[in-house]
Amino acid sequence: MTMETQTAKILDGKALAAKIQKELAATITESQLKIGRPPGLAVLMVGDNPASAAYISNKERACAKVGIASFGKHFPTQTSQTELEDVIAELNQDEQVNGILVQLPLPKHLDAISLLHRIAPDKDADGLHPVNLGRLVRGEAGLRSCTPAGVIRLLEEYKIPLLGKQAVVVGRSILVGKPMALMLLEVDATVTIAHSRTQDLKTITQNADILIAAAGIPGLITAQMVKLGAVVVDVGINRITDSSGKSRLVGDIDFSTTAMVAEYITPVPGGIGPMTVAMLLQNTVSSYLQATSN
Repeated sequence: MTMETQTAKILDGKALAAKIQKELAATITESQLKIGRPPGLAVLMVGDNPASAAYISNKERACAKVGIASFGKHFPTQTSQTELEDVIAELNQDEQVNGILVQLPLPKHLDAISLLHRIAPDKDADGLHPVNLGRLVRGEAGLRSCTPAGVIRLLEEYKIPLLGKQAVVVGRSILVGKPMALMLLEVDATVTIAHSRTQDLKTITQNADILIAAAGIPGLITAQMVKLGAVVVDVGINRITDSSGKSRLVGDIDFSTTAMVAEYITPVPGGIGPMTVAMLLQNTVSSYLQATSN
């Protein structure tokens, strides 16, 4: 197959997320008969960030769809650190709540990391508590960071071999890049992490069998940077405004040109975004089953 005629197959995160939601709904229906209550997720939002509000309504709709009770709380911008810490302490003790999530970004006067540390590790729906990240480093069972877990699940669904493959992760955030690299190591890929200070990024990405872009830079990865037949996963979600004033979502990868080179590619939107929400629901249900089996 020549480079000119090749068109990548789409890794459809939206379709897989719908499948996972259906499976979770069946699990919840069955478990609820024994347990007597549904799983519960509490999403805490502070202030009036429109993007955050949209994400939260999306999460709450997904919860309703599978039968997870929402215990969302929306706080005014001026809410203090202590007030939020007290709310988290209450939710940690609340048996109806199995997952707790603080929606980022927070107003500048609040310390997000300190709040995250207050969440009970077994209710850490985002999989970002140091205890859960530590479990990941050690290869132990625990709640996994939603976005990278969604990437791995999507690659598994399409039976993409990872064992021994060269994987390059562009981005080193604690949200995606670092846990992504660890999860790829867990499935026996050989992993390189690149970032904004990396010299000659193109040479590194051209060696990748699996290329995961999570830098938050629109169009960072072009077709010239991608190996023919690579699997390309776009974790970037960037809102850009064109010359006519219309805004749209784009990833970190130049989709139209890269699709001519890659074997598989994820779209933005419709790729990893829905998988992140599916893994959030999965984490909440896992916590629920774990808590009620003890």
